[in-house]
Amino acid sequence: MPKMEMSLGPYRSAVEKRLREIVDANVVDRIGDMDHTVWKNDPGEITDRLGWLGSPSKMRGRVQEMNAFADEMRSAGYTRALLLGMGGSSLAPDVMGNTFGARSGFLDLAVLDSTDPSAVRALTGNLDLATTLFIVSTKSGTTVETLSFFKYCYNLTVDSLGSDQAGSHFIAITDPGNPLEGLSRRCSFRRIFAGEPTIGGRFSALSVFGLVPASLMGLDLARLLERSISMADACRCADGSLDGPNDAVKLGAALGVLSLAGRDKLTFFLSPAIAGFGGWVEQLVAESTGKEHKGILPVIGEAASGAGMYGADRVFVSMGLRGDETPMPDLERIRAAGHPVIHIFLDDIYDIGGQFFLWEFATAVAGHVLSINPFDQPDVEATKKYSRAAVQEYLRSGRLETTSPILDDHGVAVYGDLKAATLRDALISFLAKARGDSYVSFQAYLPCFPAIQEALNPLRLLVRDRYRVATTLGFGPRFLHSTGQLHKGDAGRGLFIQITCEDPADLDIPDEPGSAASSMSFGVLKAAQAVGDAAALRAAGRPVMKLHIGGPDMAAAIQRITANLK
Repeated sequence: MPKMEMSLGPYRSAVEKRLREIVDANVVDRIGDMDHTVWKNDPGEITDRLGWLGSPSKMRGRVQEMNAFADEMRSAGYTRALLLGMGGSSLAPDVMGNTFGARSGFLDLAVLDSTDPSAVRALTGNLDLATTLFIVSTKSGTTVETLSFFKYCYNLTVDSLGSDQAGSHFIAITDPGNPLEGLSRRCSFRRIFAGEPTIGGRFSALSVFGLVPASLMGLDLARLLERSISMADACRCADGSLDGPNDAVKLGAALGVLSLAGRDKLTFFLSPAIAGFGGWVEQLVAESTGKEHKGILPVIGEAASGAGMYGADRVFVSMGLRGDETPMPDLERIRAAGHPVIHIFLDDIYDIGGQFFLWEFATAVAGHVLSINPFDQPDVEATKKYSRAAVQEYLRSGRLETTSPILDDHGVAVYGDLKAATLRDALISFLAKARGDSYVSFQAYLPCFPAIQEALNPLRLLVRDRYRVATTLGFGPRFLHSTGQLHKGDAGRGLFIQITCEDPADLDIPDEPGSAASSMSFGVLKAAQAVGDAAALRAAGRPVMKLHIGGPDMAAAIQRITANLK
């Protein structure tokens, strides 16, 4: 079993008190019994969202089925799988791909979860379609991004292989009875894997949504599930002491208590071998806790610094892999400065299976401490509503309704409710709103390419070090399915900087699979979602500034933005 150590400093007694209350209220057994009153008196979106508790054991009975399907795909000559999904349907497979990679002779897995046309082209432009299996993955069966990816990739396959062969290159992972199931049958998909409707997307890693892609890569599913079942067994222990064996209860209680005390920026440092885990845990924690003016903000990918750069709103989690010689940040000085520090040690990469369940259970416990429902996402619909309105305006008029920029500084246009003569003035004016407990969220509606990420990191760290605030970086629109709920539902301490661009070349989205007709492009969909999210943020009282890059060299433009702030 992985080992966990917690240094809680002055918060230790408060966490111990909360753990005693959890024991007295029989919370662990009640969670196991699927008792909705652990969180709320109303069972809505709770009792029908607890299937993840038994998923590891249930899925053990389907290992042979999934392995047989993987062997069938290998025998059929497939060498590559491209998963089309967003949020909970794509993040766990992405962890599997980044952590394990494909075993020799199995299918290499890539994940398409960006509507940026350059990103779509980068993943689909050079595929050998004859040997590619597409995995269309969405619980609801209605996710607009996923269905857009499908229609685009289906048409590519029809054009290359013919309509009689195209369907055999697609499988669906979706809940039964939804629209994708019917669409899959009409398009003659090779296989439909039915999800468990009582498991929400962000809790679905240990279901078919995470495990079917893992089987195609050749992972040892029995071993992965063995680790998760061992963790699930440990989570049944009612011993709530800090020295007890139930790490998930200890972790969840600590995260909840620390958040209520103002330590709500959960900062992760991950061993490089398991760095992909960050994107999954970010969605789980943010979307589950960011509501009712509360929330725990995961901070992923922010480079380590000295203790003096961090405010009193931080908690640190270090996840290390035994045998990984890559140096990890030295958190002893951070701990000595009074910051809570949690260390988790994994024996090998298959312990990721246990970590999926550990963090799911801990998040459920944290939700109990925060008195919220960790299984709903009430503010996600706001962005969808505004985005749909933007799309309808485009379909009606042929353009997106936007405001005029307040200035254009060497190809970077600035939008927002502020007055400034230069880009530098605008940045300083906007960031002057930051307080000690604020965070700055960079929302990049750009292709998630290494050069662009490398250009954004110095901007992010400059803001952190100058203003002593936590920073996050999300690529749109996929972060809308991850941290978007928290952005609108938390205590309102975020400052949001959208970075958009002129797409060098756009791609049309077919209106229907197999049809050449198109009413909208990926670039328009991405831009509509940026417009919709900005409107939803403003409606929730959040400050938003947009920087629009007009030229083709996005990395150079980001570097100019950074230079203006120095």
